[in-house]
Amino acid sequence: MDLNSADSEFETLLRGALPDDAVKRSEARYLEEPRGRYQGRETLVVLPRSVEEVATVVRLAGQARVGVVAYGGGTGLVGGQISPEGPVPVILSLERMAAIRGVYPQENVLICEAGAVLADVQAAAAAVDRLFPLSLASEGSARIGGNLATNAGGTAVLRYGNARELCLGLEAVLPDGQIWHGLKRLRKDNTGYDLRNLLIGSEGTLGVITAAALKLSPQPAARGTAIFVVPSPAAALELLALAQSQLGELVSGFELISGQGLAFLAETVPEVRQPFEEPPAWSVLIEVGLVAGLEPQGALERVFLAASEAGLALDGVIAQSEQQSADFWSVREHIPEANKRTGAIISSDVSVPLGAIPEFIETGREEIAKIGAFRINCFGHVGDGNLHYNVFPLPGGRAADHANQRAALQRAVHDLAHRLGGSVSAEHGVGRLKVDDLERYGDLAKLSALRAIKAALDPLGIMNPGAVLRK
Repeated sequence: MDLNSADSEFETLLRGALPDDAVKRSEARYLEEPRGRYQGRETLVVLPRSVEEVATVVRLAGQARVGVVAYGGGTGLVGGQISPEGPVPVILSLERMAAIRGVYPQENVLICEAGAVLADVQAAAAAVDRLFPLSLASEGSARIGGNLATNAGGTAVLRYGNARELCLGLEAVLPDGQIWHGLKRLRKDNTGYDLRNLLIGSEGTLGVITAAALKLSPQPAARGTAIFVVPSPAAALELLALAQSQLGELVSGFELISGQGLAFLAETVPEVRQPFEEPPAWSVLIEVGLVAGLEPQGALERVFLAASEAGLALDGVIAQSEQQSADFWSVREHIPEANKRTGAIISSDVSVPLGAIPEFIETGREEIAKIGAFRINCFGHVGDGNLHYNVFPLPGGRAADHANQRAALQRAVHDLAHRLGGSVSAEHGVGRLKVDDLERYGDLAKLSALRAIKAALDPLGIMNPGAVLRK
C-alpha cells in the first residue's frame, strides 16, 4: 500500500493535536548515522513527552498514511533509524521520554522510559547497589528503546544475555495507535502470545516501545580482569571452557583480540596503553564478577596456571587495580575506533556456533585470500560466538580503492557464516543494510511468518517502512 510524505498538511495536523514545542523541522543529527552509509531527507521531527502523545502521532500517521521512524540515540549501525528513499516519513524521537519511573531493588527491577540513556539506567541501578549489565561502547548516547528494538548484545551477553533476556515487560504503541500496557514486573506470565518478545528485536517495524521494565542483578562483590595470550582461537575456546569449569557463571566477559587489531590500535590510537610490548597474535580479555568470599586476582591466577599447564595460555597479565582493569577494557573498546581510523573495506557482525569459531577464522582467511591480498582484524565476544570480521587494504592502500571488491568480500564472509550454521547479523539488527541478506539467508518458513506478522499488525506499512522487510 502506497504511503504519503510528511508534508505541510500533515505538519498542520500534528501541530493541531500536540503541544506547541512537540513538532519541529529535522536537524542534521536526525538524518545521519555513524558509518555514513545512509542519508535521510529533511522532514518533521516529533518529540513527545508521554505515551499518549506517541499514540496520537502514530494514529494520525496511520490516517494520513505517513511512515513513522522511531528514533533513539541514533547509534544504530545498519541504517534502521534512517530513511533514505521513498515517501518521506515523520521521525518520532523518544529523547524527551527519558524518565526513570521506578526502581524496585528487592525485586531486581527498574522501570524507565524508552528515551533513557543506557548509561543513566546503569547509574540508577548502581545507586541502589544493583547492576544493569547491558554494556555497549555507545552506552553514553544509546537509548533503552533502541537497545530493545534491536535486541542489543554487548560485552556481558555470556553471563547475562542479550537485551531480550533483560526485559520483563513493555509499554508500547501499536501501529493502529493503541497503547499496549504490558509494563509488568512479572517473571512468569503465560497468558497467550508473547508480545514483549515480538516487539524486542523488531526494529520499530511492529510498534514503538515507550517504556520498559528491566531486570537487574546483584552487584558482584568483586570484579577481576585479565588478558591472557593464547596460541590460537581454538585454544581460546578451550580456555573459556576451563575458566567456566572453575568459576561457572561467574565469568562475565570473554573477548577475543587479534594482533592485527592491536597493531591498528598502536598506529592510530597510541595513547591507549597496551599490556604487552609486542602485540601477541591472539589474546583474550577475561572478566569475572565474584560473590563475597572469593578474591578475583587469586581466582584468575588459578585459571592462568591451569591454562598454562594445558598449553592454552602463553603469557598473561592480571589487573591489580580498578585503573588497570579499566586500561585493559580500554584496549578492547578502542579497537573499533582504530578500525575506523584505519579504514575498513567491509565490517561484518556475524555469529557462529562456538565450536565453529576456529574454522570460521581460518577458512575466512582462505576465502578472503581468493579475492585478493588484504589485512583482517577478527575480534569480538567469543563467549557468545559473536565475531566482528573486518577486512582492510594493505598498508598504504585505501578502502575506496577496493570499492569494486566490497560486495564479493562481504558475500564471502556471510556465505561462510551461514554455511557454518551462523547468522549474518549477530547484534546490530537488520535495519536497511541487511534486508537483502535476510532474504538470501533466511529460512523460507521464517520469512513467510515475518511477513504475515508485519501484515497483521501493520497492514498500512507505516512503521519504519523499508527496515527489516522489503516494502
